[in-house]
Amino acid sequence: MTISISGTIAFDWITHFADNFHAAQDRLTELDRLAGDGDFGTNIASALRRATDALPDREIASFATVFGATSRGFLATGGTSGPLFGMWFRDISRSASLTGASAAELADGVATGLATIQELGGAKVGDNTMIDALSPAADALSESAGQGASLPAAFTAAALAARAGAESTADLVASRGRASYVGELARGVLDPGAVTIALIFESGAAAVGAREDRKPLEWLDSLIG
Repeated sequence: MTISISGTIAFDWITHFADNFHAAQDRLTELDRLAGDGDFGTNIASALRRATDALPDREIASFATVFGATSRGFLATGGTSGPLFGMWFRDISRSASLTGASAAELADGVATGLATIQELGGAKVGDNTMIDALSPAADALSESAGQGASLPAAFTAAALAARAGAESTADLVASRGRASYVGELARGVLDPGAVTIALIFESGAAAVGAREDRKPLEWLDSLIG
């Protein structure tokens, strides 16, 4: 049984996420076009190219080097979302021990990163942002880790919480970011940042061997076609 996220698992997590994001990029860009300025997909894709280009070889990767490279790729990207994701990945990169990250260590890193971006961005649950998926995912991960759950079980709980949080944004009117400029016109539109958070946790679940009834893109297709 997998008990910690090694460098190879971290590498697989980020590359799974990159693949899933690129497959969903057009749909996420369209969501941002309906509620913002339409540059979300391009900015995050650019960040992921920088991140994956900087990844160490899979055979010598560590958790810290994988997430450090990912953080730098996002921090070097324009827009608002890229740097916020970058700071979150940075705090995650610092959560591991020398042998990798346990469920509890990952939960601490995710929660620390959440607090960082909330302090800087000011968003909270209900503001129709990435926080609507990230906060419940962080809570689910921390709760599962605290109960001694396996990594696959903890990731599954976090992924399902992130999915539900992302889905909830369709019913919200944004009070932060560019979506706040269009008000009620954006009601019914999923927040692309929240959906991306869900894809991140879905990709992590796949990397640690968690079994899901629906694949990430099937879930996304069921929501936005």
